[in-house]
Amino acid sequence: MHILWQGFVDPEAHRAYADRLADFLEDLGEGETTFEMRGLNPPDRHLHRITEARCAAQAVACVIQAEDDGFDAAIVGHFQDSGLYEARAAVDIPVIGLGESAMLYACTLGQRIGLVTISPAFIPWHEEQVLRYRLERRVVAVRAIDTQVDLFMRAFEERGAYQEVKDQFVTQARELARQGVEVVVAAGGLPALLFRDEHAFTVDGAVVLNPTPIAAWSAQAAVRLRRLSGTLASRASTFARPSEAARAEYVEQMGGHAAVRA
Repeated sequence: MHILWQGFVDPEAHRAYADRLADFLEDLGEGETTFEMRGLNPPDRHLHRITEARCAAQAVACVIQAEDDGFDAAIVGHFQDSGLYEARAAVDIPVIGLGESAMLYACTLGQRIGLVTISPAFIPWHEEQVLRYRLERRVVAVRAIDTQVDLFMRAFEERGAYQEVKDQFVTQARELARQGVEVVVAAGGLPALLFRDEHAFTVDGAVVLNPTPIAAWSAQAAVRLRRLSGTLASRASTFARPSEAARAEYVEQMGGHAAVRA
């Protein structure tokens, strides 16, 4: 199977991230599964709602293109899941959200869940995600480190920068553990990739969950379910299929926003 990882970064501008993600995904593929990472240009760089809206619109167009290109599934590789529902409604291949899949899986590991995001700007967005997925009784708190993308890029190469990010993350995770949180989700593709080698990662007893393997394995499972039993997203209401006219109109208006290949 061939699965798209639709990121919200520019693979050329953030080569340190793109190359390491490709390597990580290769390790997560089972059997003949292959992953292809694509991004956006310009990437998600302003940490604002209007940027999220612009990236979401582009990501949906990219997922539609991926279906046309023959991909078996797509992952919206951005923890905020911007455009996830619209993409899922627009195509017949499975579409997995990095944030949604991680939060749902976290529910199997503990009753009280917390998120640590990469910027305070994303706290309201994640709180709205929690409400959208109806997990407000399980995800009890969202905290943030305060970093820039450039620090993460350096952290992939420099031990000192890595430790700086990890120390910030552990500080926030420790506060969640004091609130009784049992599972701390690293809410972002950047910390997920940075912490890929942190096996059995816990903070004061709370399990730290890496969302990238969850999304990768969820996509592979979804493809197998579709092949074995024909299981697809329900078209009854939430993910109702658009009319051909609506889909064609969207592609016509957004089709110029092609994904940036790694």
